[in-house]
Amino acid sequence: MNEAQLQALLRKTQAAAAAAKPKKNRTYDATLDATRPPDSEEAANSDAKDLFQQMKKREF
Repeated sequence: MNEAQLQALLRKTQAAAAAAKPKKNRTYDATLDATRPPDSEEAANSDAKDLFQQMKKREF
């Protein structure tokens, strides 16, 4: 195998690895999904923003 073929094979496998989707864990109980942390940072940031808005409304 020469260098060009090796580089082409490497690019092909890197592209396939980048395109692979992570497996989701299947759950059968909705309460398990509710207790898991959010998958994306955007969802986590919106949860934090909602929490801080609720805290601002309260007096300590």
